[in-house]
Amino acid sequence: MDLANVWYLIIAIFWIGFFVLEGFDLGVGVLHRFVGNDDVERRVAINTIGPFWDANEVWLIVGGAAIFAAFPAWYATMFSSLYLALVLVLVALIVRGVAFEFRGKRDSQRWRSGWSWALTISSALVPLLLGVGVGDLLVGLPIDADQNFTGTFWNLLTPYGLLTGVTLLVLCLADGAAFLALKTTDDIRERSRALAVRFGIIGLILAVLWVLYTVLGPGGPKPLALVFMVVAALGIAAGVLYQTKGRDTAAFTGTALGIGGAVAALFASLFPNVMVSSTSAANNLTVANASSGSYALTIMTVVAVIMFPIVLAYQIWNYYVFRARLQAPKELVADVPGLKRDVPDAGKDETSDRQHQ
Repeated sequence: MDLANVWYLIIAIFWIGFFVLEGFDLGVGVLHRFVGNDDVERRVAINTIGPFWDANEVWLIVGGAAIFAAFPAWYATMFSSLYLALVLVLVALIVRGVAFEFRGKRDSQRWRSGWSWALTISSALVPLLLGVGVGDLLVGLPIDADQNFTGTFWNLLTPYGLLTGVTLLVLCLADGAAFLALKTTDDIRERSRALAVRFGIIGLILAVLWVLYTVLGPGGPKPLALVFMVVAALGIAAGVLYQTKGRDTAAFTGTALGIGGAVAALFASLFPNVMVSSTSAANNLTVANASSGSYALTIMTVVAVIMFPIVLAYQIWNYYVFRARLQAPKELVADVPGLKRDVPDAGKDETSDRQHQ
């Protein structure tokens, strides 16, 4: 197989991995205010993703770096086209990371509430904006013969891109709720299950609309993309079904499979293009005309073969170590008369604190 095609597949795997792994912790970031009735429960929700969220974001960084190295023309045109949107994604990721660390730094309800809202909004913006951007790659943007973007910011707000962004956001919410149901107990678990069913149903409806839009679009249906679309729809439906039966692991697996199938269908529909020009099909960026030379791709392949299994093994080990459910520490506030459960003394509010996990 041509190395350029191999690296298109590798990049697709990186982006699928990002949305599958980061998807649930983005969902938790949005939902922590709604599954927790007080600060202790919200802290428990945040701590479920404490050991994972920063490692999950590495998939996005590596995916972007792989595009830069393997397909420099794609990187140049895509990042110039989506510049403002990607800056907003970067700001959202920065605010999100700061919110994790700063939320518990002051003994103030207003301080914690402000950072909680910052975490909620920034976590919602990431899948929404990235979904719009990935959808735009397929539906097409104004690109001239010199591979330059000739449109404006408003050209990015295509109906297909917006539908893709909203669909991925809702699927992340369903996945986040399913993860919370898997990792928590008692009231948080029950609220999370209810939200997982609700967002799963909405996500299934949106996914079906997105599939119809993709199949009936200018590019037409592609057999492999249709397979992934069926996998996505079945995964989401299975997630809802298993959630109603209280099978948390199966429900989370189904919802994650739905997100992975949807992103895989996008990349399968896009191939052999990497960016579609709405100006002229002759201006499309393809795997062939946007890739690096064979020497660079060969070196990258050797590095990927060595490093990828190591990184993957570490992440699997990390998930195994922190597999236990978390429970709100009610006993820590029971002995203080008149003390509400939203006080900071009920546990350290830092997701980086592994001992609290």
